[in-house]
Amino acid sequence: MKKVLAIFIGLMVLMGFGLTVQAQEVKLILATGGTAGTYYPFGGAMAKIWNSKIPGMNVTAQSTGASAENVRLINKKEVELALVQSDTIDFAYNAKEAFKEKLTKMNAIAVLYPEIIQIVIRGDSKATSFAGLKGLKIGVGAPGSGTEANFRQLLDVYGMKKEDVKAQYLSFAESAEQFKDKHIDAFFVTAGIPNAAITDVAVMHSIRILSIPSDKVSQLTKKYPFLSPAVIPANTYKNQPSEVKTVAVAAVLISSSELKEDVVYKLTKALFDNQAELAVAHAKGKELNIKTAVTGVSIPFHPGAIKYYKEKGAMK
Repeated sequence: MKKVLAIFIGLMVLMGFGLTVQAQEVKLILATGGTAGTYYPFGGAMAKIWNSKIPGMNVTAQSTGASAENVRLINKKEVELALVQSDTIDFAYNAKEAFKEKLTKMNAIAVLYPEIIQIVIRGDSKATSFAGLKGLKIGVGAPGSGTEANFRQLLDVYGMKKEDVKAQYLSFAESAEQFKDKHIDAFFVTAGIPNAAITDVAVMHSIRILSIPSDKVSQLTKKYPFLSPAVIPANTYKNQPSEVKTVAVAAVLISSSELKEDVVYKLTKALFDNQAELAVAHAKGKELNIKTAVTGVSIPFHPGAIKYYKEKGAMK
């Protein structure tokens, strides 16, 4: 009888342990971007860190239409985490641009790296500046995307109208293919450097990246404070011998406001504790820095992230 009782208790303990482990599993979806951009592979690298370093964590990186779609997915509770541009979350939170109502059910976790506005034209193009794109077919990003918003900001400071160019609303991958086939004359990419779509095009075709002059950079950063001066170093792309002056926004990791504090704390801690490993997995990981992780966003940080940053002295 005692033996049977012992076996029964043992089975209950094992079953209870199994239920405890199962209950602790946290399944999250991370909305990223198109497969030709930086968000998707970088999101995958972060998910791998979280899944391997946090017991019971199961984060899946999902390809999406990037920033604008990601903000909506977060607020509709279809995903728990997302990568977005700093300007897009500002627009969404304050009902600006393409956002007709305030989307506020989200918090920042970390500023990850600068996303640089890159204007790609053919090597033999007569255009020497943004103004020279008048009358040309231009890939300006997916409809409602952060890239498309950046295109409109440039139109604004150059005193141009949408009708001045033949805008094609294409993803990075679509723009690259259309450019290769000579269906468009130039395309915009707002992403970390080097960008896979531009690298792919540069291998097959002669390209140039247009610079933005200092006076226009000043106008842009004054009117749109989420933009900052940036430089694309020489030789970032094939046959690009000189540095290119431009502007950038920030890539930001955000979460649903409903995500528990301890979950976000663990995600934040694992990200910075394993920054060296992240840098090996993806080049953008080298740019993750706790000193810059808490600046450049206009929405509130998640309490779980705040707890970590206060522990590290990055927030008061």
